[in-house]
Amino acid sequence: MNTTQTYKWATWGDLNAFWALMLDNVTNLVLFTSILAGVFGFPLDFIFTKMIPGTCLGVMIGDVVYSWLAIKLARETGNNNVTAMPLGLDTPSTIGMAFAVLGPAYLATGKNAELTWYIGMSVMVFMGLFKLLFSFIGGWVQRVVPQAGLLGSLAGIGIALLGFLPLVDIFKMPIVGLVALGIVLCSVVAKLPMPKGVPGIFAAVAIGTVIYYATGPAGLLGLAHFKAPQLSMHLSLPLPSLGFIYGFKDAIPYLPIALPFGLLTVVGGINVTESARLAGDHYNTRTVLLTEAIATLVAGIFGGMAQSTPYIGHPAYKAMGARAAYTLATGVFIGLGGILGYTSSVVDLIPAPAVAGILIFVGLEIVSQAYEVCPHRHFAAVGLACLPTVANLAMIQVDNLQGQMMGALHQLPGVSAILTAHPLHLPHEMETSLQAIHILGHGFILTGMLWGAFLAFLIDREMAKAILVLGVTALLTLFGVIHSVLPSGSIYLPWQTGSAMPYYLTLAYLLIAGWVWFLSKTLPKEALQPLTDN
Repeated sequence: MNTTQTYKWATWGDLNAFWALMLDNVTNLVLFTSILAGVFGFPLDFIFTKMIPGTCLGVMIGDVVYSWLAIKLARETGNNNVTAMPLGLDTPSTIGMAFAVLGPAYLATGKNAELTWYIGMSVMVFMGLFKLLFSFIGGWVQRVVPQAGLLGSLAGIGIALLGFLPLVDIFKMPIVGLVALGIVLCSVVAKLPMPKGVPGIFAAVAIGTVIYYATGPAGLLGLAHFKAPQLSMHLSLPLPSLGFIYGFKDAIPYLPIALPFGLLTVVGGINVTESARLAGDHYNTRTVLLTEAIATLVAGIFGGMAQSTPYIGHPAYKAMGARAAYTLATGVFIGLGGILGYTSSVVDLIPAPAVAGILIFVGLEIVSQAYEVCPHRHFAAVGLACLPTVANLAMIQVDNLQGQMMGALHQLPGVSAILTAHPLHLPHEMETSLQAIHILGHGFILTGMLWGAFLAFLIDREMAKAILVLGVTALLTLFGVIHSVLPSGSIYLPWQTGSAMPYYLTLAYLLIAGWVWFLSKTLPKEALQPLTDN
């Protein structure tokens, strides 16, 4: 039988998944724009006509290829339930590029928008090449790292970032947010059928949006205020450019900040490919990583400023009933949105609490899968792998609070001059706590994967592997790939930081490795038998 005739590459479930994936991508684009324009005063017209088109082109290429890979996998395996891997703009690096690379570069170049663009292009091309190189060892990493490390680091994202942060938006507008979340929980999580077969996520977004516009003008939203949408169009074709060559020299200082973001997407790509395999879709890890690397590289050459990555939550999209059409539709929608400029209008029309429930659902699916597929004896390793993400969440919230408070203080008459002459100093205990949160939060995905792998190996009494993981952790710590002591989270040569913390942290991991080695040599054989799930 010809399996291509029975594989339904487009179903009603694709509509649910399209809304989720499309809104996530568009939200990242609008967030990127608001940071550059609102915080650094970057000209909006330049962002829309030069940066956004190439960024969207990268997403379109990646999603189209992933749709084709799903159809190809269904044809080769006869599996008619294949779901395409979701791909979109990587949220941490999209924010990181705006805050840590483009914004500072714009100010450092005397607000030269074109030179800043060249610097951004150069950084993107470097990241694409970096990811291209690492894509060839992704499959090996997937084979040697325990599932507790791979999935535990994602579970932390599901709990902290996709679970907690959207709840804040929901409780700002409880009627809008909780109703939309309730529809998602009933229809997609509990799998209760919707009237007339209407897709649950579509209904949640639509009903939440209607409630917003019905109650907002009357001041019935809750803590937030109603905001009228601003519709706009900016026609611009993405064109290839050699601008990255002109920005090469000026981009070098920003590479230690940017390249770890590229590494995180490689690690994330490995994790989500493993997640898809466990859900029944056996994609080739190298092909998945090569696609995201090439999409990032093309985006940079065409003027894009944010890298693409496989999204976590493949099981959630599969649970929605999605196949291959949702990624194709998302790619086309985002690609055309970059050309025609309607992406910002879409997000402006839909209130954040109406879509927050979708992110919570994806987070719940990620957490559920981690505990379903990992052996019971590794549950503690999964939990340990989650903890660095909680630190990252705290870091985001603290930084946001500090920024808003300082901004409010500087707006008070005469306060700005006083603060300039007499800067505020936090109590020592508070200052060290904040530094510790930042150190733990930097490189949180990689940290979680290493912690989870170490404990899983230790539980299984694979002592040599546990020691090796600790050695790798110590090496990455020494150079700031994880646990960076710099506020930016960038990598470094430890003797140039002016801090002893890189040495303290590295020594701590090496001492743990020494203790594990000591136990492996001194404990009786029966004590070194692997723990069981019983």
